Amino acid sequence: MPHPQRLLVTELFHSIQGESTHAGRPCFFVRCARCPMRCRWCDTAYSFHGGTPMDVDEVMEAVRASGCRLVELTGGEPLAQPAAAVLAARLLEERFEVLVETGGYFPLSRFPRGVCWILDVKCPASGMADKNHWPNLEHLDPEKDEVKFVVADHADYRWSLDVIRQYQLADRTRAVLFSPVWGELDPADLAAWILRDRVPARLQIPLHKVIWGPDRHGV
Repeated sequence: MPHPQRLLVTELFHSIQGESTHAGRPCFFVRCARCPMRCRWCDTAYSFHGGTPMDVDEVMEAVRASGCRLVELTGGEPLAQPAAAVLAARLLEERFEVLVETGGYFPLSRFPRGVCWILDVKCPASGMADKNHWPNLEHLDPEKDEVKFVVADHADYRWSLDVIRQYQLADRTRAVLFSPVWGELDPADLAAWILRDRVPARLQIPLHKVIWGPDRHGV
C-alpha cells in the first residue's frame, strides 16, 4: 500500500519546460516512479520500476532550494501515488505554480483543484487507448488545463479529431496540443494536417529533446 506521505521518485531536476503552453519556461520537475501504462513509444520507461522513497517534506525542501516557482509533477504517473496529491496541495499552499502531467488513467478528482493539468489522451498507436478515463475530460478548466495527443500516424490524428469534437476540447481547455511521436512522424506532416483541417490546436515539438537530444535524463 503506497504511503500517503512518502513518494517514490525517479528524479528531481531543474530544467527548461519542454512541452505545453509553458514550453521554454524554467521549471522544477518531480518525476514520480511507476506507471500502470505501457505506451509503445514511451520515452521515460526508466521510470517504470524502482524509485527512491522520499518524504513529502524532503521533496518540498528540494523544490524550495531550486528557487523556481514553476513545478511539474510528471512520471511515470503521478496519480498512481497518493503522496503526489499531498505534495501538490503543499506546493499550492506555498503559492507555487503547479503543473501535473498525467496519462489520464486515474480520476483527476484525486488532486486539489488548483493544479494545472496536462492530460495526455492516449491514441490507438500507443496501445493504451482503452485505458483513457473519459470522465476526466469533463473535469478540465478552460482557463488553465491542457490536453495533449501524441500522434504516431494519420490514423491517430483522425482519431484525435473525433475526440476533440466529441468532447468539445477546444472550448473545454486552455489548449489542445498535438505532438508527433519522436522519430516516427515527421512534424512537417502533422503541421500540414493541422493547417489543412484548420484544427484549433497547437503543434508542439519537445523542446528538451531539441536542446539536449532524446536520450538524456534529468532534462
